[in-house]
Amino acid sequence: MIKIKHLSVAFDGPEVVKDVSFTIGDGEILGVVGESGSGKSVTALTLMGLVAETARVTSGEVYYDDQLLLKAGVKRDNALYREYQGSKMSMVFQEPMTSLNPTMKIGAQVEEVLLLHDRECLGGQEKPLKEEGLRGHVNERKEEKQRRKNRVLEALRGVGLKDVEKLCDCYPHQLSGGMRQRVMIAMAVILHPGLIIADEPTTALDVTIQNQIIDLLKKINQEQKNSLLFITHDLNLARRLCDRILVMQDGRIVEEGPTEEIFESPKGEYTKKLISAVPGRIGKKKLRAISDAPIVEVKDLSVFYRENANSLFGKTIKKCVVQHADFTVYEGEILGLVGESGCGKTSLSKAILGLNHMIEGSVVHHSNSPQMVFQDPYSSLNPSKTVGWLLQEPLRAQGMLDPSKALSKADLEAAAMDMLHKVGLSDKYFTRRPSQLSGGQRQRISIGQALITHPGLVIADEPVSALDVTIQAQILDLIRKLQVELKTSFLFISHDINVIYQVSDRIMVMKDGKILEIGDTEEIFESPRDPYTKELLR
Repeated sequence: MIKIKHLSVAFDGPEVVKDVSFTIGDGEILGVVGESGSGKSVTALTLMGLVAETARVTSGEVYYDDQLLLKAGVKRDNALYREYQGSKMSMVFQEPMTSLNPTMKIGAQVEEVLLLHDRECLGGQEKPLKEEGLRGHVNERKEEKQRRKNRVLEALRGVGLKDVEKLCDCYPHQLSGGMRQRVMIAMAVILHPGLIIADEPTTALDVTIQNQIIDLLKKINQEQKNSLLFITHDLNLARRLCDRILVMQDGRIVEEGPTEEIFESPKGEYTKKLISAVPGRIGKKKLRAISDAPIVEVKDLSVFYRENANSLFGKTIKKCVVQHADFTVYEGEILGLVGESGCGKTSLSKAILGLNHMIEGSVVHHSNSPQMVFQDPYSSLNPSKTVGWLLQEPLRAQGMLDPSKALSKADLEAAAMDMLHKVGLSDKYFTRRPSQLSGGQRQRISIGQALITHPGLVIADEPVSALDVTIQAQILDLIRKLQVELKTSFLFISHDINVIYQVSDRIMVMKDGKILEIGDTEEIFESPRDPYTKELLR
């Protein structure tokens, strides 16, 4: 169906896609794996006709069923592409919240695909109402509108959504991440295109929701017999879903073959490195530096937030989001916290940090104030400041709160430089800004910021979920190293059970605001007690 021959793409500087050739057969699921910057997304966007106008196709050709869509040296035919985009090939993006229109209701957004692309659903080339002049044509319009509505409802049901009539009247912000991604998939498949491109469609989702989306894509592939180009940095997902895999590095395809062959007998050094970096249970080294001394004790903790019950009279109701949590984090341990979105993980961490005072029960700290590492370092680092300034800021703030801990300018710089080295970066990064760093380097700076005041506890909220698998492995190794060197305790929050296994000494499982079970990592994996934990592990 798809033929890409010797494709090279450049922007202002050097080529970012270099001499890429591959095919996608009818009904085939082809996986493309590789780190950020390897050219995966640019290749897909070029195929889809969505790459920026500033991009130059310096060599190669793109075909869909032997129809030439794109050729180097020839300006892209946007009119031709419009015949293919949506109806014959469609795309599911990584973050549905930024891909869906926040001002349009869900039903209208899915229907828009039909209005833009599907002549059959419109009953042929639709004429403006004022030119028709016949009442019968108005009735036809009503019938067409009802047909479109029925197809929208059918598409939403087909991706596993419930109560779809009500859902059509909702805005994107009223849906969960998994529901929004299902809406995106419904929009992508409603016209039964021959090719669906899924670009990191599960990265931002919990493990159980990831599971459902992968099963859904597989089901659609089997029922509609369409082809799927699945782009991911999660090799476990690629292995579960794909028939064949391409490995990309620095804009080139460095290896390709049947999925199991790639995983069982990788030929290239880069492929071997990628596979060895996949979080799993083989070769894990336990680095236990735990004492019996508690760092924080959480006793019978319930957490609430206010929800407007009647905004006209200003009345509010208290909603309980964490119920009777009871646990201890010990000195030098990494306690993993796993659970789905909305289960109360972040609300619990905010209460421990002292950011939410609407609590019952108690949180007792036995060390300095806890610190936090966030999921997306780019949005939590000030883009206008240098790395050196960012690392010194927590120390400056500490000195303002407690003058006895105030440091001189020279001491601030020395402490920041020392922490820069501890997180594995050289002196040259001291004067750089966040925009000049990679995702992994930015996360190292965030970890450095959290540790520079020597807190007893660091809460790491999904600190590796947005990173490539090799960078993930580096950050997890860094956290384990710092855990031992600095005797720092971590509450490590993740939806990736394999990451939790790699890094944690003990695991705590949470669902619907309740802690279901706590135990040593091996104990939880070998003998889970709660049905939900068994489902997570499955």
